[in-house]
Amino acid sequence: MNHTFDLFDKLGANEEQLDFPVVYASALNGYAMMDLKHASADMRPLFDTILKHVLAPVGNPDEPLQLQISALDYSSFVGRIGIGRISRGRLKSGQDVMVLAGNSAPKKARVNQVLGFRGIERVQLDEALAGDIVLINGIEELSIGVTLADINRPEALPMRAVDEPTLTMNFQVNTSPFAGKEGKFVTSRQLRERLEKELLTNVAMKLEDTGDTDSFLVSGRGELHLTILLESMRREGYELAVSRPHVVIREIDGVKCEPFEMLTVDVEEAHQGAVMEALGARRGDLQDMVSDERGRVRLDYRIPARGLIGFQSDFMTMTRGTGLMSHVFDEYAPMRPEIAARRNGVLISAEQGEAVAYALWKLQERGRMFVNPGDRLYEGMVIGIHSRDNDLVVNPIKGKQLTNIRASGTDEAVTLTPPIQLTLESAIEFIADDELVEITPKTIRVRKRFLREHERKKASRAAA
Repeated sequence: MNHTFDLFDKLGANEEQLDFPVVYASALNGYAMMDLKHASADMRPLFDTILKHVLAPVGNPDEPLQLQISALDYSSFVGRIGIGRISRGRLKSGQDVMVLAGNSAPKKARVNQVLGFRGIERVQLDEALAGDIVLINGIEELSIGVTLADINRPEALPMRAVDEPTLTMNFQVNTSPFAGKEGKFVTSRQLRERLEKELLTNVAMKLEDTGDTDSFLVSGRGELHLTILLESMRREGYELAVSRPHVVIREIDGVKCEPFEMLTVDVEEAHQGAVMEALGARRGDLQDMVSDERGRVRLDYRIPARGLIGFQSDFMTMTRGTGLMSHVFDEYAPMRPEIAARRNGVLISAEQGEAVAYALWKLQERGRMFVNPGDRLYEGMVIGIHSRDNDLVVNPIKGKQLTNIRASGTDEAVTLTPPIQLTLESAIEFIADDELVEITPKTIRVRKRFLREHERKKASRAAA
C-alpha cells in the first residue's frame, strides 16, 4: 500500500486521488474484503466499492453531439475505426458529423456504423447516448484527439497530445545469402505496405523514407515499442533486417538535446555496487536510494535514453536475474558526453556451410557461441562474442583433419558449452552500428552490414 501511495504521488495525484479506497482481493480464489480481519466468501465488497466510488458518466443526451477519439483500430473490411466516449448528445449510424482536428479546417463526414461493447463483444447500436463508449467507422480522417461534433454547432474538445518518438531504427529488406528461404513476405513493397498499415493504429510510430528504396526509417517510443512491432511482423511471415536503435536528437534554442528517462531499479544489496557503477558509466544521475531493510534496495536514476540501449541484458546478468527495472520518458535535455560502446568484439564466420562441433569446440577458448553444431552459417554472420575487444574472423565449419594413423591425442572428447540463445530483444540490444539483426519467422541471426572482410575494411577506412 505504501508503494502504491508513493506511485500515485510520483504521478502527480491530487489530494482526493491520494485518499483512495483499498480492497483486498484474490481473483484466483474469488473473494474480496475491505479489511483483513473480516473474511469474505465472494467478490461483492469489490463490486459495492466500484458502485460507490466510480461515478456514472456525465453528459446531456439532448445537447449537440460531442465525441472525442481516444483510441484507434483497423479493419480490412471497414477501414479505420475510432473508439471514444460520447461527452454529450446522441449518435446514430449514417449520421452526418463535423470532424474537428486541432488547427485543421472543419470537415463534414458521415458515420457508417456505431458499435458498442457488451463485455468484450462488439455489438451494433441503433443509437448511442452521452456516456456510452462507442466504436465508429466510415471516416478516414480519424486520429487521436479528433472531435466529432454536431453539424450545426461544431465545438471541439482540447486536443490530446501523443508522446513523440524517442528512438529510430532502420527496417530494410533482408540481403543475406539465406534471404527468402524462410519468410513469406520479403520484398520492399510488402514491407512498406505492412508499415503503412501499422501507422493507421500505432499513433506513436513514424515512418520516413531513406535514400535507399529498400530501407525505411521507423521511429517509436522505445525499444519495447519497436520490438513488439518486429515480433508481430515476424509471426505474420515477414522477413527483414534491422539496424541498431538510435535516439531522436532535437535542437531546442540552438542546443542539441536528447531524450532522458526516469529509471527505477529494484535490486538485492549484494548487486547494488555493480548496478550503480554500470549506470554511472552510462551517464545516469542518482536521484534517490531507499532500502526496504529486507535485503533489497530501490534506486531512482535520471538517465539519457541512449544509455538504456543494451542495458537490459547487462542488468539481468549483473543481478543474476533477480533485478527489476522500469523507466518512463522524462524530458528532452542537453546531450551528455559520449557513452562507451560494447566492450567485446565478435566472432565472424569466414565461410558458408554447416557449423561443425569440432570447430566450435576449438573456438570456445576465443569466446561464447551463438550457434549449435549443424546450424547453417554464411560468410559475415556473427557466431559468437569474442573474449577481447576486437572482431575476429574464424572458420566454424572446418572439420577434424583425419589420417589413417591412430596416435595418442587424436581421440579427444568434444565437450561444448551451451550457446547463448539469442532473442529478438537481446539481439537488438547487442549489435553495434556496423551490424544488423536478420529476422525471419524461424530464425534470428546477427550479421555484419558488409559480409565480406575486404568490404568491412574498406568501410572502416572510409569512416575513419
